[in-house]
Amino acid sequence: MTPTTHETTSPRLPVIIAGAGIGGLSAAIALRRVGVPVRIYERASRLGAAGSGLSVMSNAVAALASLGIDLHLSKRGQDIETFRVLDETGNLIREQPLKAVTDALGVPSVCVTRADLQDALLAEAEGTPLALGHAVAGYEPDPDGVTVRFGNGTSVRGSALIGADGFHSAVRRRLVGPEESRDSGYISWLAVTRFARPRLPAGYVGHYWGAGRRFGLIDVGQGRYYWWGTKNMPAERSRRWDGDKAEILATYAGWAEEVCDIVRATPMETVLAVPSHDRPFLERWGEGPVTLLGDAAHPMLTSLGQGSAMAIEDAVVLAGCLGAAPDDPATAFRRYEDLRRERVRAVVAASRSVSEMEQLEDPVARRRRDETLRHADESGLREQIEALLRWPPSPPA
Repeated sequence: MTPTTHETTSPRLPVIIAGAGIGGLSAAIALRRVGVPVRIYERASRLGAAGSGLSVMSNAVAALASLGIDLHLSKRGQDIETFRVLDETGNLIREQPLKAVTDALGVPSVCVTRADLQDALLAEAEGTPLALGHAVAGYEPDPDGVTVRFGNGTSVRGSALIGADGFHSAVRRRLVGPEESRDSGYISWLAVTRFARPRLPAGYVGHYWGAGRRFGLIDVGQGRYYWWGTKNMPAERSRRWDGDKAEILATYAGWAEEVCDIVRATPMETVLAVPSHDRPFLERWGEGPVTLLGDAAHPMLTSLGQGSAMAIEDAVVLAGCLGAAPDDPATAFRRYEDLRRERVRAVVAASRSVSEMEQLEDPVARRRRDETLRHADESGLREQIEALLRWPPSPPA
């Protein structure tokens, strides 16, 4: 999609979307499907996705399909076929029944690079007005809409404002004031590289658990693997990590062969190092004709791989609410928030709980964790996975 600042002719003011990430682009696509005009404003001066990967889980794929949207992600990435949880040396703890659940639902879960997902969203959003270099500086709602001010000195009028501007959302800050993030006590290293090993089947997802550290190895298609690694460390160091590949390799010394090999095969300049953090759950997502979506509303840890899916679900639900009441965005937004709050609250809490469990260092607690998963009832595991992956979702558990 070619960025543009041209105005569109419409019987009503467009909805302003702050942010051209996964949530913002998904919202634009969904709202256009229900006939609501939109304009996107992105703070970055150019579009580009970080060099990492993610999963677009079945619930997100099905949510988009409910509006007739198909991003054809299986052609860009790789459907999950095998999901294993292993110890650090590669011994199997449990094969997760994710593939059985997605087959039963009839909807795949797909692993892709961020760049491929962004390209798919931009292709679907082709023609949507998009202005780069516009960081939100503030907004003023009024009875007829909202005026959004940008850091470059310009402003725009819209019928409503959707803050999809990520973890450091300026729209959220204007809504609730300054906040501290909630550190999770570990760093995450992320990278995508070309990689192949005969023992790794197509569609492989492997989670390797060690003491206070984890490793993920994920097939994202076209001969590429996305990997992530974690290591417990104080927040002041994880926020300013300045280590090197030798430290990463030392973190996983003695681990499964494929873990060490892919780290060695990855150019260090392509490795991202990010602190792992979220925020306490926010009860109020909006005011008047303003609301939040995705990470701006509910940042979550990555343990369940549901961050992108929750943003996409948000977009679809919001489109349904605003499409039904386009001339009353305040009412539509409160309806959207009420429909989403408990579903997202449950996923945010589960993501943090799973993260804490996976990062355990105590050997007794780790053995108990591994044995609990190893002997868990298969039907119970399927039920838990299906609760995450079904769309429309069941009431939160």
